Amino acid sequence: MTMVLFACTHNAGRSQMAAAFFTALADREHVRAISAGTAPGPRVHPVVAAAMLEVGIDLRTAEPRLLTPELATSASLLVTMGCGETCPYIPGLEVEDWALPDPKDLPLTEVRVIRDTIRDRVAALVTARGWARIPRMEATP
Repeated sequence: MTMVLFACTHNAGRSQMAAAFFTALADREHVRAISAGTAPGPRVHPVVAAAMLEVGIDLRTAEPRLLTPELATSASLLVTMGCGETCPYIPGLEVEDWALPDPKDLPLTEVRVIRDTIRDRVAALVTARGWARIPRMEATP
C-alpha cells in the first residue's frame, strides 16, 4: 500500500484539506493519505471546516496530529505545505513542496481559493501518478 503524507505547520488547514481531497479522489485499495503537522493545533480551523463543508467534506471532527519522523517513514511521498525547515528529513523519501498560504484567520472567500487550489493540485497528483479512483459501474438488471 502506497502512503502519501500531507504536512503543514498546525495540521488544521492545508494538510487536512489535501488529505481529505486525496481520499475522495484516489483509489483507496492501492493508495492512502494521512496528514500531520509540526506543531499541531487544537482543532481544524473553523473557517477551513466551513469551506470544506461547502464541497461536501466534513472536517469538523478531524483531529490534528503531530508529524514525527516515524510517521514520515511510513510514507512513500511527503507533500509539505509551509512547514519549512521543521518538516522532517527522511533519506530516500520523495518530497514535494506546495507553497500555499496558511488559511488560519483568513476570510472564507480567501480560504475558498486555497481550498480550490489544493483540490486542483491533489487531482493533478492523483492523475499523474495513476492513483485515480475508477468509478464502479452499477450492474443493470
